[in-house]
Amino acid sequence: MSAIYLTEDIRKIETRCGVPEPELMQRAAQAALEVALKIASDKKDVLVLAGPGNNGGDARIVAELLKERFFRVHLVSQRSELVDKPWGLVIDGLFGIGLSRDIEGEYATLVDYVNRQRCPVLALDIPSGLHSDSGRVLGRAVQATHTLTFIALKPGLLTLDGPDHCGEVTVADLGLPVPRLVAPTAWVAGRTAFDSALKRRPRNFHKGMAGSLAVLGGASGMTGAALLAGRAALKLGAGRVYVGLLDESIAIDFQNVELMLRHPDDAFGQDLDAIVVGPGLGQGERAETLVGAALASDLPCVVDADALNLISESEDLRHACARRSADTILTPHPAEAARLLALKTADVQIDRVKAARILAENLKAHVVLKGAGSILAARDGHWFINASGNAGMASAGMGDVLAGILGALLAQRYSGESALVLGVHLHGLAADELVQAGIGPVGITANETIDAARRCWNGWLNEAA
Repeated sequence: MSAIYLTEDIRKIETRCGVPEPELMQRAAQAALEVALKIASDKKDVLVLAGPGNNGGDARIVAELLKERFFRVHLVSQRSELVDKPWGLVIDGLFGIGLSRDIEGEYATLVDYVNRQRCPVLALDIPSGLHSDSGRVLGRAVQATHTLTFIALKPGLLTLDGPDHCGEVTVADLGLPVPRLVAPTAWVAGRTAFDSALKRRPRNFHKGMAGSLAVLGGASGMTGAALLAGRAALKLGAGRVYVGLLDESIAIDFQNVELMLRHPDDAFGQDLDAIVVGPGLGQGERAETLVGAALASDLPCVVDADALNLISESEDLRHACARRSADTILTPHPAEAARLLALKTADVQIDRVKAARILAENLKAHVVLKGAGSILAARDGHWFINASGNAGMASAGMGDVLAGILGALLAQRYSGESALVLGVHLHGLAADELVQAGIGPVGITANETIDAARRCWNGWLNEAA
């Protein structure tokens, strides 16, 4: 598992490691040289931007090392030193992880200049202008093709605007025993975190052993949301899936006749192992009653979409959620998270990690804050960033499919944290598989990701066996 560290923890590691700062800079520069030699084009002209701090110090040492390799290096620290020529490589050492203000003035001019180049761009530690902990752009930021980050991964490389600015990310630990210096509490989401939980089914198996799930939602005009969640749960292995539709005019899903469509009260009354509440649920008293019943149960529960909005508007529902002993998974997008936190959406996006962790703590739930680099905050304080997925997932019904996947895993008795991490990562991986097959990213549909997720999931289970 790849650990992730906030800036304050990186500083602790630097302080505790016992390696003098000049030696750390030399190690960083040597690591950067190795990457630079691999990615530089045939042109021997290299532009190195060196800022005022340690990041600039690293860049200056790299410049000297490249000169020793017979590169023609042009070192720039201010706008007046720029020279126009076809560069073979640009190295960005303007600002590192300590930047907290917008880039302006002549530094903004330097960033804009870098972003006009067509050669490889190597950012040292983090692209200048990208906030290390949040991934937000501070005014403007370098668009790197490659980022060599030092000591460990930072959240800003992986979430919000980070993936669009970092290019290919490599970690150089500088020879430090990082986990011993500061124990990690955050990781990149992936199946390796929960490999031991993956178990192939024995031949002596029946559907009752795969669990029963109820999906509650599907008000008039929104039945597709509940059906998508039900289809995803069915194909991800839940033994029985009951879809309790508020719109009672639909009696069968002709695409998946295996789904058992019921009145919500009837679906809730089955012998269940888990519940998904919210897809297409709508608002109103009836919807609120269903959310309250789901939260009052002792069953693992996925709370999605309209159910989240109802919780944000009801103190009683918030308290009911926080009092639960069974696993609860909340799946807000930034606007839903903002309503739950009584904030503006922009405030949530300013620090996605913080927002997800506060939600998990306040509501005693496992939380996925959806978006580029989804933040996964477990109820016990651990958190993850999911790096799978692509822009094709910005499509109607994707959240409903995710809710169904998570519900299926809970029904199959995966723990809340393992279901959260495995389910979110699997969902993104399914979309990535479709892109690799030439389907998307433009035009990927939620339905298509269900079958792709099933293929990935069975692959995981076979490998675990």
